[in-house]
Amino acid sequence: MEQSKQTTRPVRRVVIAGGGTAGWMAAACLSKVLGKRLDIKLIESDEIGTVGVGEATIPTLVHFHKLLEISEQEFMAATQATFKLGISFENWRNVKEDYIHSFGLTGTDHWTAGFQHFWHKGRERGLAGEYGDYCLELRASQQNRFAHLPHDGMNYAYHLDASAYARFLRGFSERYGVQRIEGKIVDVTTSALTGNIRSLTLDSGADIEGDLFIDCTGFRAFLIGQAMKVDYEDWSHWLFNDSAAAVQTMLVGDAVPYTRAIAHGFGWQWRIPLQSRVGNGIVFSSRYVEQEQAIQALMDNVEGEPLMKPRVLRFQPGQRKQVWKGNCVALGLASGFLEPIESTSIHLIQRGIIRLMQMFPTEGIAQADVDEYNKQAWTEIEHIRDFIILHYHVNNRTDSSYWKDARNMEVPASLRHRIELFRQSGRVFRISNELFAENSWIQVLLGQGVTPLQHHQAADLMGDEELAHFLGGIKSSIDKTVSGLPTHQQYIERYCAAPK
Repeated sequence: MEQSKQTTRPVRRVVIAGGGTAGWMAAACLSKVLGKRLDIKLIESDEIGTVGVGEATIPTLVHFHKLLEISEQEFMAATQATFKLGISFENWRNVKEDYIHSFGLTGTDHWTAGFQHFWHKGRERGLAGEYGDYCLELRASQQNRFAHLPHDGMNYAYHLDASAYARFLRGFSERYGVQRIEGKIVDVTTSALTGNIRSLTLDSGADIEGDLFIDCTGFRAFLIGQAMKVDYEDWSHWLFNDSAAAVQTMLVGDAVPYTRAIAHGFGWQWRIPLQSRVGNGIVFSSRYVEQEQAIQALMDNVEGEPLMKPRVLRFQPGQRKQVWKGNCVALGLASGFLEPIESTSIHLIQRGIIRLMQMFPTEGIAQADVDEYNKQAWTEIEHIRDFIILHYHVNNRTDSSYWKDARNMEVPASLRHRIELFRQSGRVFRISNELFAENSWIQVLLGQGVTPLQHHQAADLMGDEELAHFLGGIKSSIDKTVSGLPTHQQYIERYCAAPK
């Protein structure tokens, strides 16, 4: 009964179990904001590798860095980072049919109807180009151009070296007082009375006590899963992929400002360009292809000299049924995993940290906060899960059972409603606090082949001449802006070039 109300122990000692991206992002934020009031320790072992392949991000990371007052140029130079304007989906709708899911907005909405309705009518009347012609970020990515624009006029994210990012954040955190402890965690001591974690035992024999523990131990989920016994909900009946292989290659040519996601008959391949190398990988389902065949397909489709042997990861898509239990909060892979198709892994770490900061239990852990945290986390990842399933379920590929099975599977009712709403009326509505806005859903729905049967009647208030002028004005303005931008490579070299 005591735990259902509130623990009486104030939270002054925070122990982060595990480093990597999740651990050091948590350490950076906690130390920058609350470091003067907290004793923060991070335990990691040089002998335990990190996954380190989450090298593509989304624009929310730009805002995270602004909150922490991190210099963008310093961060990008330290992590070999490049800019990212979106994701090129190749062979997803069908073989040799591609589209780009870009950041930012497309066209101009009316208060009664989104731009897609005016564009849809324009297509019917032969007055409109491709939907992407009316999006600045998409057109800039197609022409390999980039620059910061006034008033944050260009929405962007980063490609980065994840291991270098963890090192960068470690230096940042240690300047704000975080103590790094080298060692392997071999045991977790919990209270027989409350079930809360009391201390972590290291291989050296040292016991590290704390008031709040943050589990960043990756897929092992050593605290939240093994010690706190929180169950895991498996989503593999919707998301077939359970394996990945990653390899780094030398950069050939200039780095492009977008991620490439290239679909195969059993999964998909990523290419993420950094300043001096390219991160490559293949995500696949072991039910549809042998590991050796998937790795061979990856190596047959890379550019540049490999810098390492392919590294294989196994995973289970899903989410912990609670990501905060007692005095343990799980971040990153310990909390759950969704494949990196939309680069959401680092975002989910960031959201977990921000949510914890907003509900930080300074004077004791209240169950109401724990319940709200878990509710928000679950709702958020369900929205992202549905968006990822969309990429697989809506397709026209007939070349493999993998794609046919994805098309024929029963999807969550929430996703089925969204697809049918857009198909029948062209409408998309963003759910409160949802990550992906209307334009993201529209780009992927159209890209995967869902064409609305009708458009909003507000578009009919425009005659052909007025509609052509409206659409042409947007396209002309975007084309003019893009033509005045430097190439992505030129901008990188003068703005944030990494040391040679």
